[in-house]
Amino acid sequence: MHIEPGIVDGTKIVLSYATAAGVFGYAARLAVNAVRQDGAAALTVRSLIAAFSVFCFFQVFPHYPVGVSEVHLILGSTLFLMFGAAPAAIGLALGLLTQGLFFAPWDLPQYGMNVTTLLVPLFALSAMARRYIPANTAYKDVKYSQCLALSTAYQGGVVAWVAFWAIYGQGVGAANLAQVGTFGVAYMAVVLVEPLLDLGILAAVKGMHRFRDSAVFQQRFRQVAVRAEG
Repeated sequence: MHIEPGIVDGTKIVLSYATAAGVFGYAARLAVNAVRQDGAAALTVRSLIAAFSVFCFFQVFPHYPVGVSEVHLILGSTLFLMFGAAPAAIGLALGLLTQGLFFAPWDLPQYGMNVTTLLVPLFALSAMARRYIPANTAYKDVKYSQCLALSTAYQGGVVAWVAFWAIYGQGVGAANLAQVGTFGVAYMAVVLVEPLLDLGILAAVKGMHRFRDSAVFQQRFRQVAVRAEG
């Protein structure tokens, strides 16, 4: 989902600053709620783990440029289920920024677009989880169908935002639409693979009983939350 340099340039890129400011503002609101619920230390630990994970997803795991962006694993729904909306949002933003600062400085001008593309679907995923997963279900016990729905919704949101930026920057010409379509088709592989990885990771974490009462995972991951985050 790294928008290729030059797709959006000139004065048009100002819109990405505005959308980034909006997602940062909403992420800050989630962070405040998370601190009230679990404390600043828990938020910090979860956010740092999420940021390191995101950096690995983006920089270490295989990633390939396709059309107007790149195809790689994000595991946004996994980060959300394990750590919560606020740590996942902070982790996505920090992991993306770390990669740009140290390994891909050419992506920094597109940071506003990329962080918007990652976080808005995450916020939508959080709202969807509140409706789709029963209140008496811990996130570690989600079914495959629920995991698939969450992952598909997140990945669909990412593809939609990539398409928006590409069309906003380059118009609706046949060549640009073909590039967008190529990216969307390639990302279907991620939609198919990520739910399986989600379930595998969740299954592995279930057995880590020593973390049952730690600050590593959000409360809703192991037990039903007393109140929802956000």
